[in-house]
Amino acid sequence: MNPVVIAVLVMLVLSLLRINVVIALVIGALAGGMLAGLGVLGSIEAFNGGLGGGATIALSYAMLGAFAVAISRSGITDVLAQKVIKSLGKEATALQQLYFKGVLLGIILLAAVSSQNLIPVHIAFIPILIPPLLHTMATLKLDRRLVACTLAFGLTATYMLLPVGFGGIFLNNILLKNIVENGVQVTTAQLPVGMAIPVFGMFLGLLVAGLVSYRKPREYSLEQLLAAEPESVEIKPLFLVAAVGAIVLALWLQLYSDSIILGALAGLAVFVAFGVVKPDQTQDVFARGIGMMGMIGFIMIAASGFAEVMKATGGVGTLVSFVSETIGQNRSLAALLMLVVGLLITMGIGSSFSTIPIIAAIYVPMCMEFGFSPLATIALVGTAAALGDAGSPASDTTLGPTSGLNIDGQHDHIWDTVVPTFIHFNIPLILFGWVAAMVL
Repeated sequence: MNPVVIAVLVMLVLSLLRINVVIALVIGALAGGMLAGLGVLGSIEAFNGGLGGGATIALSYAMLGAFAVAISRSGITDVLAQKVIKSLGKEATALQQLYFKGVLLGIILLAAVSSQNLIPVHIAFIPILIPPLLHTMATLKLDRRLVACTLAFGLTATYMLLPVGFGGIFLNNILLKNIVENGVQVTTAQLPVGMAIPVFGMFLGLLVAGLVSYRKPREYSLEQLLAAEPESVEIKPLFLVAAVGAIVLALWLQLYSDSIILGALAGLAVFVAFGVVKPDQTQDVFARGIGMMGMIGFIMIAASGFAEVMKATGGVGTLVSFVSETIGQNRSLAALLMLVVGLLITMGIGSSFSTIPIIAAIYVPMCMEFGFSPLATIALVGTAAALGDAGSPASDTTLGPTSGLNIDGQHDHIWDTVVPTFIHFNIPLILFGWVAAMVL
């Protein structure tokens, strides 16, 4: 009856029953807080105390949504979509369609990988790149669940393996620091080696998603899509120049100031200056941006409150201690339970980056007690922390793909993003993380 376990299970069950994720997070937080003895008022106080942590993210996503709407009005992404559709032709063979699907998924994967290191904007590119490509996906009858898996793989596996950009923060600044501070000496060169086997498990999961689970064509309503994202706009060379300039300026400012809000605002200003968006149309653009990204922002705000309640219950430490007290000397079971507990904690907190300091203090001494090598310790702590990212309803790794794929209401956040990514990534991560702990 650990409060963290109960809170996470309540949140997950309600989400799977198609209850709104914000409502599920609030009810789950209340259930966990009351079980821990905080009471209704104490739980609400802790929940409210954490809400501010998600406010900046919510406003950032709203501004990003407005910027994405302005980009779609410029017609720059329609140029790519029209070329793909024209290349397909009306009599495209199955082999040609397979080729274009592969190219499209390759571009999306490359963008996701680059968003973690080469151009470290994280999920900010998704609502800009994905919505205009939905017409092409619909023409190819490409299953959006596969696109969600592709995005989640690129976002998660990259920072787990490559020590640059967000990967540098996760591996060098957080994982290495916390392992060393808790008594195990590891080097930066060992980090990618320790994480390689779990990431390979994710890669196999992506292959299963593409070659087995979601390889069949899936129909989407073009009428519903066109109502949300018009198939074409008037394409003017000046508008295309404005779009390129706006994107470059927004990207530069975001990297320079570490502010999505400032970057998106500057990009919108370029579109207004070039006449892509008239001044009196900014209200509509911003309203559509909130419509696209607003729910994501509210979920992130609620997730911050949920995480604060989980910390206030003290259940995280109790849960990890329970593992060390009940497994005896069974080294294999110890590794498995550490991964499963990491999954529960990360799904509750919603961030692998925030999970490592919480679990490393107990996991690293446990690894030393059971005789796990430094590489195995890296694999266990790193995988346990990253587990919930690709399977939590409140993680930006799942919320980001949904924000781009569900603009027309044909992509359910839970059943089309969370469940597919959980099955194809979290299960392999547990299995291959356990293998890594046993063989390294």
